[in-house]
Amino acid sequence: MPKNDEGMTQSVQATRRHVLQETNWDAVNEAGAYVERGSGDLYRFPKEALIPGASPCIVKESRGASVLVKVSEDPFITSFKARLLAAQHNIEPNF
Repeated sequence: MPKNDEGMTQSVQATRRHVLQETNWDAVNEAGAYVERGSGDLYRFPKEALIPGASPCIVKESRGASVLVKVSEDPFITSFKARLLAAQHNIEPNF
């Protein structure tokens, strides 16, 4: 532990984590890497995929509501770093 000038131990202050942006499939309008909260799957959305009418078109059909959590603005973030960020925000990664 760090010591202060008087030789006493000093507690380490907790760092505040930032809140990750949550969205649903229909509202994804920014490039980035997203993790689905329920399944833990990683989805990468490059800016080219978000151009209306552009290919590839991403379609997901499901009976349940699906929440995506944006873990990075970089759609090509390493899987390791994306797993770490997901786990730090209590999302069990499945990739």
